[in-house]
Formats: sequence, structure tokens, C-alpha cells
Amino acid sequence: MDRSIRTVEDVLALLDGLFAPDADRWSEGGADWWDGFYADRDRPVPFFVAKPDENLVSYLERGLVAPGGRALDLGCGPGRNAIRLAEAGFEVDAVDLSPTAIAWAEERAREAGVRIRFHRADVFEAALDGPYDLIHDSGCFHHLPPHRRISHLALLDRVLAPGGHFSLTCFASGAMGSELPDREFYREGRLQGGLAYTPDALRRVFSGLHEVELRRMRDEPEGSPHFGEPFLWTGLFRRAA
Repeated sequence: MDRSIRTVEDVLALLDGLFAPDADRWSEGGADWWDGFYADRDRPVPFFVAKPDENLVSYLERGLVAPGGRALDLGCGPGRNAIRLAEAGFEVDAVDLSPTAIAWAEERAREAGVRIRFHRADVFEAALDGPYDLIHDSGCFHHLPPHRRISHLALLDRVLAPGGHFSLTCFASGAMGSELPDREFYREGRLQGGLAYTPDALRRVFSGLHEVELRRMRDEPEGSPHFGEPFLWTGLFRRAA
């Protein structure tokens, strides 16, 4: 007889276990899948390009986010956004589950001549010593099961500085990602490649933060120095000072 549920973390772990093991993209158990994903660098994956998100660049160029300070890149992949932040003068921590992704990001950082602290870890278990003036999440959030939004919000609450900014890029409803209701993912035991979000859904999830901007990502042409795909939402939120 199992009667071990006592804390919120126990409940979250129980819900994690309702998903098929090969569906895991968010915990330590998902590291092997991401390693396989990043193993072939020549795959035609849009975000394998060595270009930062156009919205992130826009926030910096328009002064919505002040350069410098401390920044955290959640699910950094090959490091394209972390490098841009370091070039803007931020002291950067970057986290990813995949050792293969981290190795690629470290190579790119060396080539760019920037210093970044890379952490190979589950973002919810990583030893992150905030506060951070900017937290950027490009593609991590939409791979979380519904119950792990609680963990994501708790992380922001713990390490985002008062007055700090949270920048998000995630799947847009009607363009990319699954539109099943939250409860159906637990019946399916899979996330079907990631969750789609509407603007209203994002506003509900991040209602504890002030919305600065929420829009579709701009479609950047092939020759652009920036990454941009219109199947994504971009959002910038600010924590109260």
C-alpha cells in the first residue's frame, strides 16, 4: 500500500509518473531524448541556427530590457540566446537537460569569445543563485506538462529579481503544438510534441507579472541575423519592484 503523498512535490512527482517514460521532455529522464535530438547538427531544425530570438533583440534595442545585470536562459539548447545576452553585457547562466546541447553551446560561446556559466541540469533542480534581472525561456515552457507550470512559476518567484523581466517564446495556438485540454494529456500519457497556448492562456498563467508586450514572433527571412518563426508567441513580463 502506497500512502507516500505528503507535499506538493510528492503530488508533482506522482503526476510526472502518469506520462509514458518516452514522453518525458522536462525531467532528468528526458535528457537522452534531447541528446538524440541535438546529435545531428545538420538537421533542418529552425532553432539550430546560430541566431538570437528577434523578440529578445528587440527588447534590448528598444530599451524595454536594460543591458547588463544578470540573466538566466532556461532550456538554452545550442546557446544562441545566451550568447546574445552575454554580448549585451549580461552575466549569464544557461541551463539545459542535454549534455549534447550544452557541449554545442560551449563551442559556440568559445567561438564568440563570451563567458557563460552553463549548467547541465533539470531547470527545476539546478543550483541557481538568483536574483536574475532577466529570465529568458525560448521553447522550454511549452514542453512542460500542465502541472509543471506550478514549478515554472515557483522558479520565477524564487529567482526573478524585483523589477526584473521574464521573456517567453512558446507555441502559438492554431499554428504549432497540441490544443488538447489540460486533462486530456493525463489520459493520453503524452504531450504530443508540446502544448499550444493562446494569449489569454498565457495571461492567466503569468497573471502575477505585469504584461509589457505579447505578440506573435516576426517571420525573419533566411538572411536575417535574427531567429523568427510566426508559429510562436513572444511575451515580455515584468515583476513588481
